[in-house]
Amino acid sequence: HILQTLIDGLKRLEYRGYDSAGVAIEGAAAKSESGIKMIKKRGTVQAVSDEVFAQKDIDFNEEISIHTGIAHTRWATHGVPNEVNSHPQRSDLQNEFVTIHNGIITNYKDIKSFLQGKGYQFESDTDTEVIPKLTKFIFETQGGTKLLFRELIEQVIPHLEGAFALVFMSTHYPGEAVATRRGSPLLVGVKSSKHVVTDHIPILYGDDSGDGSHSPFRVKRMNSVINVSVEDAGQMEMEYYFASDASAVIEHTNRVLYLEDDDVAAVHEGNLSLHRVNRVSDDKNAPENTRRSIETLKLELQQIMKGSYETFMQKEIFEQPDSIFNTMRGRVDFETNEVRLGGLKDHLPMIRRSRRLLFIACGTSYHSAVATRQILEETTEMPVMVELASDFLDRRTPIFRDDVCFFISQSGETADTLNALRYCNKRGALLVGITNTVGSTISRETACGVHINAGPEIGVASTKAYTSQILSLVMVGLMMCADRISMQERRREIIEGLKQLPDLVRRVLKLDDEIKHMAKELHKQKSLLVMGRGYQYATCLEGALKIKELTYMHSEGILSGELKHGPLALVDEDMPVIMIIMKDRVYDKCINALQQVSARRGSPIIICSEGDDSLEKHASKKYKILEIPHIVDCLQNVLTVIPLQLLSFHVARLRGFDVDCPRNLAKSVTVE
Repeated sequence: HILQTLIDGLKRLEYRGYDSAGVAIEGAAAKSESGIKMIKKRGTVQAVSDEVFAQKDIDFNEEISIHTGIAHTRWATHGVPNEVNSHPQRSDLQNEFVTIHNGIITNYKDIKSFLQGKGYQFESDTDTEVIPKLTKFIFETQGGTKLLFRELIEQVIPHLEGAFALVFMSTHYPGEAVATRRGSPLLVGVKSSKHVVTDHIPILYGDDSGDGSHSPFRVKRMNSVINVSVEDAGQMEMEYYFASDASAVIEHTNRVLYLEDDDVAAVHEGNLSLHRVNRVSDDKNAPENTRRSIETLKLELQQIMKGSYETFMQKEIFEQPDSIFNTMRGRVDFETNEVRLGGLKDHLPMIRRSRRLLFIACGTSYHSAVATRQILEETTEMPVMVELASDFLDRRTPIFRDDVCFFISQSGETADTLNALRYCNKRGALLVGITNTVGSTISRETACGVHINAGPEIGVASTKAYTSQILSLVMVGLMMCADRISMQERRREIIEGLKQLPDLVRRVLKLDDEIKHMAKELHKQKSLLVMGRGYQYATCLEGALKIKELTYMHSEGILSGELKHGPLALVDEDMPVIMIIMKDRVYDKCINALQQVSARRGSPIIICSEGDDSLEKHASKKYKILEIPHIVDCLQNVLTVIPLQLLSFHVARLRGFDVDCPRNLAKSVTVE
């Protein structure tokens, strides 16, 4: 049961991207109550599962008194994918301390050199291996088991720099597990046979009088433990699940608590306790949070299953009529033309008084900000800056107290975006989060925000979250201009477009067969250019990104106004080109770009508005034309991106690639 639970949890996390996997278990499977057995394999979780259940020395029918195990899927950062570099990593050949780790330890070389000087031998190329070996060094320095397991780990984590989510097991502490995080997400699932009385667990801090004099690292110590209370505790049955994502535990429990940076969670003798080494945080102005809430997830198991679809990506593309409706549900009143975003309501006056709006994100989330920059400038009449989080940090961009900074992330855990958030927080700006994950770090560390309500997105390449992010940002703009008389007609036009949008998305999805036929003509190409301008420039960037992510084909999104500044040199009769030409205020300029491409013997695929008769005057009969429904200009990019999502999906499938787990990529980028 323990092994199957671990393996099933890893399968739920396969969508995040990985190249190897492993498990570690205690008890009878390890031939002794205090032993730990590790099984690791390069490749899929199924390969690990096959290896586990092929073990001759494990009696799968034996009942054991210790019910502790850890498992991990690794995405290689330090060291090639192989069994030795896979997690769990261990302290020695006897597996005295074993660790699983998400993130990167930036000072691992210094720790490794120190430990090698103490005689420790390393077997892997990973940064993670220094953690269990450092744990063993401190354990031996402290004289062994007079330390609680949790106290031991509290003496390890101050010496780790970088981002990490860690779970530890040890032969010296059978039946126990300790977890901690800094920068990488980690939650605790709580399952009980009886009703849990408390919805909160207090944080226990280090005793200021604890001198830590015996420690070579002088870390404050704590002595108290808190139980999770349940009704009829005499017959209590409790299970605790540490996981980086709720999808790994949702089939067991929907009750979770989210750990914050430098929290230490310990399970000892069936009790869960939460601790911190001390009360001091990096942000001295941040309010002290003395407890963690146990939350009830609304996620359901069927939401993370493929259903009748072959892949998660296909399912999520075709879910967009529903995800778009869910993003607007309860927020847009089509009778009164009122838009209500409860997460922003109390902060709206401050946002309106701000100097400028900054939208900071990475990848697809960045493209959603590009897609809405123009309508946000129009509705707010304020300067709108759109920033790539990594570049924003590299430049050390000046931020002021009267700035409002929006942080967009599907997972709410993107490392660069989180680092940018903390950078802006130190400078006093108002922080706003736009995420798809309740309880994520961004949603907790921002003053206010919008949950996009797109539903779980399993495919690594984002589809429905992108279109829901666009709608969420459009609704922010509509709220901002609600009291401006001059904008009322424009607001009515946009809100009417929002009302029509789910049905129009369904019409676009009916073009799937036509798009699949186009994919058959493109899938052997080596490069593809996507051109547009105005509201469609973001569609070009996002479409090109999807093609790169899924098909491994070179693709470039080009602002057609820049054609003569270099990109036109790429165009000839052999270069595949997609041009987006919609009936909006840059239509004539897009026609000029089409003529320039045609003059170089290009034969573009044209995505255009239904019934665009004037396009026939400029487009040769040999051009392939894909007509999609027309809608108000600022929402047109929701419709134009869907054909490119479908095209990238079909090209990847024709090339024989895994669309849900593209090579080298992960769903949640939790390292810089």
